[in-house]
Amino acid sequence: MVRDLLGDLENNRLGPMQSVRRAMRPVLPKRFYKNAGVGEMDGSFTVLLDGKTAKTPAQQPLVLPDRTIAEAVAAEWAAQERDIEPSKMPLTRLVNLAIDRVAKESDDIAEEIVRYASSDHILYRAAEPEGLVAVQAKHWDPIVQWARDALGAHFVLAEGINFIEQPEPALALVRAEVRQYPAPFALAALASATQLAGSALIALMLACGKLEVEQAWTAAHVDEDWSVQQWGEDAEASARRAARFAEFDAAARLLRLIERD
Repeated sequence: MVRDLLGDLENNRLGPMQSVRRAMRPVLPKRFYKNAGVGEMDGSFTVLLDGKTAKTPAQQPLVLPDRTIAEAVAAEWAAQERDIEPSKMPLTRLVNLAIDRVAKESDDIAEEIVRYASSDHILYRAAEPEGLVAVQAKHWDPIVQWARDALGAHFVLAEGINFIEQPEPALALVRAEVRQYPAPFALAALASATQLAGSALIALMLACGKLEVEQAWTAAHVDEDWSVQQWGEDAEASARRAARFAEFDAAARLLRLIERD
């Protein structure tokens, strides 16, 4: 009863909209296991919960190609406390996606990455103000140059937001590069990084180790950071961005672990 009363008082302090948002929060599953660890099976590695193989949301065995990756996923399970909070398990969510979806839809997902490149946001530049023009050039020009030098892909820069069709040879070279990241795990990580950055070129440069995670994340948010500098930061937007960065970092981490092999 005391707990219910405190909850009612807290809801009154929050105000009607915040109270509604709190009431709409999903009920988290309780932690149902004591120990999380790793087992080996036919040359692959499984995440074990109390000695039993963990399952993905689609009830597939959580089997991974590398012990280090399995240990990192198991560590996320071990770090859960009373409730299992998916938002605090970005690597687990990513490998679940790889197993449940990317393994079945690899061709479509690879093409979706190429479509990002066809309208990559780093190719669309502001005409003004000078400060924004300069910061876009600082962070984005080296990525465009990398695509030219490393991939042989020559992209066209645009001023403003009107769509410009990119040369098919450039997209074909991106497609060939994307094919170097096999399904399901490497491709899932690359697709996640692409979506979160809004840029296939940022994701590919990150994947090949030519951008650090923070550099890539900053490059992905040049326009957003400029707006924050001009108008101030919104607390909820900042929290959403932090959650997205955790997912982006998980994608980069998975790419590094796969590359290590």
